[in-house]
Amino acid sequence: MAEREPPAVLSDFTFTTPLRVRWADCDMQGIVFNPNYLMYADVAMTEYMRAVGFPYPEALLPHGADIFAVNANTDFRASARFDDELTMGVRAVRFGRTSFLFRIAAFRGEALICDVRNTYVCATEGEQTPVPVPATFVEAVTAFERVKPE
Repeated sequence: MAEREPPAVLSDFTFTTPLRVRWADCDMQGIVFNPNYLMYADVAMTEYMRAVGFPYPEALLPHGADIFAVNANTDFRASARFDDELTMGVRAVRFGRTSFLFRIAAFRGEALICDVRNTYVCATEGEQTPVPVPATFVEAVTAFERVKPE
């Protein structure tokens, strides 16, 4: 079994964006319903793309690429509740030829609530045929990040 990476810490993230928990995000226990953390990760990733100068989807399309999530792994550490003010951190972990891995974490203050790792594949918009990750995107992300991706 592979050794697990350590939990995310807020200081690892160059990019953060605020997110407030809505009533509709909560289940009957009054806590955020687990699948909503993937929606939070998607919202944060969209903001990250805008911050690095590649607003989704229009910035990748001229490169013949769109991105598709192909894997998501989530570690739940604590419960967020209605009206909590969360900080979503996003950072690039690794780039491959046609795919990349991002870590997206939700924090309440400094406390880690949820730690998500999403793998995305670059592919053509229509046929969804894999294509290389645009070099200009990799360069922009690498220049932006304090903790450089692999």
